[in-house]
Amino acid sequence: MTDIDWSKPRLRATGIRKNYDERVVLGGVDLEVYPGQIVALIGSSGSGKSTLLRCLNLIEQIDDGQIWLEDQDISAPEVDQDLVRQEIGLVFQSFNLFAHLSILDNITLALRHVQGKSKEEAESIALRWLDRIGLADKSHSYPDKLSGGQQQRTAIVRAVALNPKLLLLDEVTSALDPELVGEVLELIRDLKQSGTTIVMATHELSFARDVADWVIFLDKGVIAEEGEAVEFFRNPREARTKEFLARLSGR
Repeated sequence: MTDIDWSKPRLRATGIRKNYDERVVLGGVDLEVYPGQIVALIGSSGSGKSTLLRCLNLIEQIDDGQIWLEDQDISAPEVDQDLVRQEIGLVFQSFNLFAHLSILDNITLALRHVQGKSKEEAESIALRWLDRIGLADKSHSYPDKLSGGQQQRTAIVRAVALNPKLLLLDEVTSALDPELVGEVLELIRDLKQSGTTIVMATHELSFARDVADWVIFLDKGVIAEEGEAVEFFRNPREARTKEFLARLSGR
């Protein structure tokens, strides 16, 4: 993308509320994400992290609030949600690769049928990404022949190959064996270096501290504390934050 205004939020969400029946899942969340920034969402299971990501991608309809992608109010009723989702990639903890398609075809599918690229151009983009993550030799393999880490890296590459304005990652290492987590985190680190704008829900606190620019601690559907990553982990202010961090670090 050219002519990026680095001082202007790529994504801005205000007053996001989401209920399931009588249960409040998001109780008024504000969020700003700037170009090239990684924002980490942390919190216990059920704190609203995944729901917030699904709301930002418009998979879940918000009950109140507004979501802006650059200058567009994407939460407006008249918005074409399918077009918005071409601009916002979302990768889940389950890989969601098509089992009947090769790795190459998994990546080129949306490039061809959503973005209208030729077979040759789509495959060139896909192979360039697969080479970058060391999986070029697996391009004609099927998902069940790959390790969990390889499948998850493929799922992330499938999203970023579309060159989205924003990448949402929902606990992308949670379903992996511990020895496979590192290779997925290394890809996210690489994406940061290349300027990809990312919001990620994660339990990998050391990774969030080292790689994220901003950290948001969600507790019972509201932001309990947020701040620059290094300072957030070094000097948490709220008692609830200190308790959460201590529990996860085993202290």
